[in-house]
Amino acid sequence: MGVIPIETLYFQRKRFLPEAMLRYGFVRDEEQCFRYSADFMDGDFRAELAVTDEGVVRGRVTDNMTGDEYFQIRSENFGGAYVASVRAAYEELLADVADNCCVDVLFAGDQANRVTAEILKRYGVRPDFPWGQSPHENSGTFRHADNNKWFALIMHIRGSALQKTGAEDGRTLDAMNLKIDPAEAAALTAQDGIYPAYHMNHKMWITVKLDDTLTDARVLELVDASYKLTQRKPHGG
Repeated sequence: MGVIPIETLYFQRKRFLPEAMLRYGFVRDEEQCFRYSADFMDGDFRAELAVTDEGVVRGRVTDNMTGDEYFQIRSENFGGAYVASVRAAYEELLADVADNCCVDVLFAGDQANRVTAEILKRYGVRPDFPWGQSPHENSGTFRHADNNKWFALIMHIRGSALQKTGAEDGRTLDAMNLKIDPAEAAALTAQDGIYPAYHMNHKMWITVKLDDTLTDARVLELVDASYKLTQRKPHGG
């Protein structure tokens, strides 16, 4: 399993603002991509960023003396003080780009944010982020106000964790855990975009990919079912 790119860590919960990017110094090229480059570490290194219209960020750090890409900052096998200082300087550059060119969003993917907005509208529930450290710090739970039970959990995970066939998928994506009627488990997980629950009871929960495999309406149907299954039961009912 590869290391998550530094750029992903800095921008996965950000949305780029094109006008702010142009003011900052990004240039729009013929490939419909925003590009930015700058020297750092007293000119010893050069950072190059490319941002697609979908917000996908690719980064490259070049050693200006040799002209070679400086891969050391991306490898766990290089832990020396100098490599750490280059990595820290590059991260400082990324943080400045994020501060000046982006706005914060709750989750990495557009569908996750749309579904979150609809959950707030329907149920008056905002996500909370109970895990304060990586790798779960970006996971948000949606809870009932009266019983504190959560009816949905949005996570940012590797696609390979959800493969039914075992095929490799190196992407990271948002996915949602939802409670189900156990009698429906087999039928639901036979559908595209719906999987046995990630790190939860497969009979009681499913995981839904939030990458537009399913429509928002279909995801919200499943959210509504989970909401009802986790509600406080009326006394005497």
